[in-house]
Amino acid sequence: MHSIRTPIGIFFIIAILILMDTYIFQAIKTVNQTASPKFKMVIYSVYWIISAAAVTSFLLFLFTEQNFMGKKFRTYLFTTFIGLFLAKLIAIIFFFVDDLRRVAQWITGKVFSNNLKFNNLTNEGISRSAFLSWLGLAAGGSLFGSLLYGFGNKYNYHIKRMKMSFANLPAAFKGLKIIHISDIHSGSLADKRAVLNGVQKIINAHADIIFFTGDLVNDRATEMEDYIEIFKQLKAPMGVFSIFGNHDYGDYVSWPYKGITKDQNLENLKKVHTNLGWRLLMNEHVVLEKGGAEIALLGIENWSNKIRFPKHGRMDLAHTGTEKYPFKILLSHDPSHWDAQVKTKYADVDLMLSGHTHGMQFGIEIPGFKWSPIQYIYKQWSGLYEDGKQKLYVNPGFGFLGYPGRVGILPEITLIELI
Repeated sequence: MHSIRTPIGIFFIIAILILMDTYIFQAIKTVNQTASPKFKMVIYSVYWIISAAAVTSFLLFLFTEQNFMGKKFRTYLFTTFIGLFLAKLIAIIFFFVDDLRRVAQWITGKVFSNNLKFNNLTNEGISRSAFLSWLGLAAGGSLFGSLLYGFGNKYNYHIKRMKMSFANLPAAFKGLKIIHISDIHSGSLADKRAVLNGVQKIINAHADIIFFTGDLVNDRATEMEDYIEIFKQLKAPMGVFSIFGNHDYGDYVSWPYKGITKDQNLENLKKVHTNLGWRLLMNEHVVLEKGGAEIALLGIENWSNKIRFPKHGRMDLAHTGTEKYPFKILLSHDPSHWDAQVKTKYADVDLMLSGHTHGMQFGIEIPGFKWSPIQYIYKQWSGLYEDGKQKLYVNPGFGFLGYPGRVGILPEITLIELI
């Protein structure tokens, strides 16, 4: 962030934004060629007012402290700016294709200058396509509109029910009901009543056991202060078990903060899990007993196959001593762990539960089809994946981070029944 605060950096960014706005404005003029002068004035004025407001909001976000205007307002302001930027970028792609067409026609007209048809094209000029201009504006507008619509979905919790069959599951565990949640990100939450509604849905599911697969906070343990009493209500006959995700280590903010060091923050977060009544698994396993049968539950710290995320997880520690149990469940935050290590070195892990991706909080998920830009980064990003007898389930998250909304990929509470 500091590098773009230099005068040169600021000038460069503003210049890009103005060039983008000017380029898009040409398309707006094209689609309004037949409009009345009064209508044109209104449309053009609104466009430049919005563009100026976007640049102003960016500068405010860049040069003001985090408490200026409040965290919630700043988040929405910055998200709206990014949404506008992406919408304009999408629109520009269509306009650029149109300009390539125009250049190609112009060059062809020059090369075949003896042809009357092309002479006419050259003399009269090659106009911008109104169709592609409309298409570009519609695509960009649809993206921006969907992002605004997504603001209302961030607390739209839904329960996804599924049954998973395992040949080696002890008979006593047949019918076991598991609630799987992930990525609460309490630092982003701002509506306690809505969050309580989500927690109540979990309680009403009457699961035998609850698993949480990491990222309780965005950065700091204090983010949970307003939500401890809410999430403390989560209980199950066989217990609530949890692990750390990449955000729980406080790697993305400066320390010390209000006299608290990074190491102390991590210890405080461990205490939060204890205060919630959750059993935090730190590279270890516990034995689950039911009807005289036993299975192993393994939980590790964050382990990612992506360079930018930490590898604190120790499967060797968690797995040791589980060899005698016929069935194993692994809680591991990052789904890239499955391909990179679990499938290759720990083939006796029957079910791995993960989160982390959020489904990018943007995509399409309908019966028989799902898509999100995150799939170009993570091979396993949401839902159930199988390889031989091993299964992986990736929960797209209970909370949200960055963008305060969800489009297509809703916050999920997964109810799994083992059969």
